[in-house]
Amino acid sequence: MIHSATNERQDRPNLEVTRVRHALKFRLLQVKRVHAMNPRLIRVTLTGEALADFETASFDDHVKVFFPQPGETMPVIPEAGPDGPVFDPAKPKPIARDFTPRRFDREALELDIEFALHQAGPATAWASQAAPGHTLGIGGPRGSFVVPSHFDWHLLIGDETALPAIARRLEELPEGTRAATLIEVADPSACFELNSRADLYAQWCYRDETAQSGDVLSALRELYLPDGEGYVWAAGEATLMRSVRQLLCDERGIDKRRIRASAYWKRGELGVHGTIDD
Repeated sequence: MIHSATNERQDRPNLEVTRVRHALKFRLLQVKRVHAMNPRLIRVTLTGEALADFETASFDDHVKVFFPQPGETMPVIPEAGPDGPVFDPAKPKPIARDFTPRRFDREALELDIEFALHQAGPATAWASQAAPGHTLGIGGPRGSFVVPSHFDWHLLIGDETALPAIARRLEELPEGTRAATLIEVADPSACFELNSRADLYAQWCYRDETAQSGDVLSALRELYLPDGEGYVWAAGEATLMRSVRQLLCDERGIDKRRIRASAYWKRGELGVHGTIDD
């Protein structure tokens, strides 16, 4: 049984999810390294003095990444105005997408962004040819949704686009934590080892029917959930994540306050990113 927050013991650490706001800032950064994690995931390490005051407080933070226009090498980034970004009306509005800060090293002034090569688009096109010396713009993160690490268990669900956030969360969880992942990828070539000090159960599902794996929803129905106070984080394709959230609430009996579900993309549409709720 999943216990509600109202039944927490008095000696239990605070499990309240908090929001942290950050000052909005836009930065131009240079590519320092490019590393292919597997055929479908590319890690790009960015650097620049502008990272000196960069802040990322949560594993699922997102920055807005600004790409150069086709045929150009330098992206156009907006200015930070009192009500948000201000774009130069004399220039084309820049191409932008949301990405997770996979790793940030303040001392080295390095920021890792991982690109899932899951569909044709400006991000995939740029990442496929990225090389040291290339330039990207980033904005944010504007805020962080901080989920405490001391829940009794954590369940992380997603696809290739959610892998950077899932991998970062697993690396940040303390020793002794119980964690499970349920990740859908195209085929076994998209898998890689997930590093964590937590007691981790990792399950992969494949969209390739020849890989002999069930779908995410079927796996979620059968997945063992421990007793205690848990938290579920899910992100990926919008329609699937909405179904995941509904199944968790209606069939697995998880309090919707203990679920954070997000659409990182939507089949047939470009630039979709948002929280899924009622």
